[in-house]
Amino acid sequence: MSDFRIETDSLGEVHVPADAIYGAQTQRAIDNFPISGQRMPRAFIRALGQIKRAAAKANADLGLLDQSFATAIVEATQHVIGGQLDDQFPIDVFQTGSGTSSNMNANEVIAHLATDVLDHPTVHPNDHVNLCQSSNDVIPTSIQVAASCEIENQLIPALIRLEAALQEKSYAYDDIVKSARTHLMDATPITLGQEFGGYAMQVTRGIQRIRSGQAELCEVPLGGTATGSGINRHLEFPKKTLAFLEEETGLAFREAENHFEAQSARDAIVSASGALNTVAVSFMKIANDIRILSSGPTSGIAEIKLKALQPGSSIMPGKVNPVLCEAMMMVCARVMGNHTTLTICGQHGTLELNVMMPVMAVALLESIQILAGACHAFVDKCLTGMEPNRARCQELLELNPSLATALNSAIGYDLASTIAKKAAMSGRTVRAVALEMNVLDEKTLDALLDVRNLTQPGIPSGQ
Repeated sequence: MSDFRIETDSLGEVHVPADAIYGAQTQRAIDNFPISGQRMPRAFIRALGQIKRAAAKANADLGLLDQSFATAIVEATQHVIGGQLDDQFPIDVFQTGSGTSSNMNANEVIAHLATDVLDHPTVHPNDHVNLCQSSNDVIPTSIQVAASCEIENQLIPALIRLEAALQEKSYAYDDIVKSARTHLMDATPITLGQEFGGYAMQVTRGIQRIRSGQAELCEVPLGGTATGSGINRHLEFPKKTLAFLEEETGLAFREAENHFEAQSARDAIVSASGALNTVAVSFMKIANDIRILSSGPTSGIAEIKLKALQPGSSIMPGKVNPVLCEAMMMVCARVMGNHTTLTICGQHGTLELNVMMPVMAVALLESIQILAGACHAFVDKCLTGMEPNRARCQELLELNPSLATALNSAIGYDLASTIAKKAAMSGRTVRAVALEMNVLDEKTLDALLDVRNLTQPGIPSGQ
């Protein structure tokens, strides 16, 4: 018995593996694009199945598709949505830029399964599964549906968890006054809680930006068919299909206001990636700050202590490194790289169609996935178990020459500067130097140098 069967398409005969559920066009793509071995993401395949399922229901309601065919297609799509058939989606990411190969892969797999359900007659991948659709509107819609769902179900919950963990640290550390640093140099006091509150707010703003990007993604090109004109589809097809898609996903997708913009340009995807990129920039700062604040234990800042997770060196006994900070920073670098990829791809909306969509799907979905994973790991393995080093915060604060800033309003900038320089050069406190120079009485000096008051807005106490 042969290991292959003969399938045909508009170009002729193709040898397809006997046990494959896909057909001729999928096999041609396998043969034509042996490039990376990387397949389209699970979330993208799931979205394709969800769209095909919703489209079959809509076409049946519109009287365009026999109900028995629609029922069989709906049953078949469940296996695509559920992931049981991911091995039947073998096409390389680096394929035709419209993603036509992946759309036909889905059409062929679903048609094959639906035909088995019906037994007879044959469900056609183009005439039935792809009815009222084109690869040119299905593929961009699939990317946006997949990304919107992953943002909703994976990334936003992870960000909210990180936001809460940072806010909890902000409250817990509010009583710890420490030296701030600007230009990596000592600056006027803040609380450790204020520092972590700033990190929490970065995540809060990131959630808002991503929500805005998600709202753009929920306006989808489905219904534009080949070029945006909507040729060969029922006028009510997009509205009905998207209503069924909302039932499936829980997200309110809407038809593009202008199909020519929605298909020729991928600006919504670039914009959403921009929000992810900004979150990556925020995470890079947060992770790097925590890495610096925990540096030491004897030769660094060491104002916070991280939980020891694993040995940090193959040669230096006892060394422990801020590994979660480093992992987070690498995730951020990857997301920034993905955004560059998406930016370049977005520029190739040539005339009526963008021709770099498959790699856009991969880059966007990877960014969402790894940011979500990094959030959970950072909370579980870095923020949990983190402890402040109160004694070290106090030690460094007392020697901070920038405390002389609090004396400006009483003795002027120039004299305060002299005190700060003497304190830094001698390794003594600002208070000790000021007393030695007899510039202010001890009671006034104590009021001005009340470090807790220096962390609040307004004129220091005693003025």
